[in-house]
Amino acid sequence: MRMQNKVTVIAGATGGLGRVVAREFAAQGAKLVLVGTNAERLAQLVTELKINLESYVTVIADLTQSGAAQEVLGAALAKFGRVDILFNFIGGWIAGKPVPEVAPEEVENMLAQHFWTSFNLAQVFIPHMLENHWGRYVVISTPGVGAPPAKSLPYTTGKAAEETLMLTLAEELKHTGVTANVLRVRSIDVEHKREREPSPKNAAWTTPEEIAAALIYLCSDEANRVNGARIPLYGAP
Repeated sequence: MRMQNKVTVIAGATGGLGRVVAREFAAQGAKLVLVGTNAERLAQLVTELKINLESYVTVIADLTQSGAAQEVLGAALAKFGRVDILFNFIGGWIAGKPVPEVAPEEVENMLAQHFWTSFNLAQVFIPHMLENHWGRYVVISTPGVGAPPAKSLPYTTGKAAEETLMLTLAEELKHTGVTANVLRVRSIDVEHKREREPSPKNAAWTTPEEIAAALIYLCSDEANRVNGARIPLYGAP
């Protein structure tokens, strides 16, 4: 098992992607730190995963708040003594309005969910990983950052800020054993509609399982040269 005993923090663990990544990494032997904002959903996820008490810890935390990341690290260290891998899957979607109609609060919301959560996690977890001389930090983004579509300002602003954070980190992490990377997807196909109901609309969608497979590679020792990458996982345009 490629992730045997790798301590893996999954922020946004109870979402559609987080659940699949938790399942796949558990199957690969990882120890899980499952982070969410809803205790009931975290408990349901643990039940679904059928993992033993020694293999996981759950943490309720709002990572838009600066002190929450330290609480997550504290829980991980108390349970496992270290952290090897960090994923941030937190973030919603606000778009659909032309720029003159966008409320400032909508932009602030997207920055909070995408940039500030990733920034707060980086400030706490990266120093720990550097002490261990090994670590992986990966977030999910969108190709819209490179070519923002119309009526997408709040979401693409949040993702652009998050990507800037990750690319800056990657430069600072060169030759340390710690890497920071971005996976870009157009839409996460939790319901596998691309396979069940193929159409031009969903041809470029990506399943959580495909994302999990890419993450397993990025978190392997074989991927130690992959740093600062923005990897496209969206197939046809």
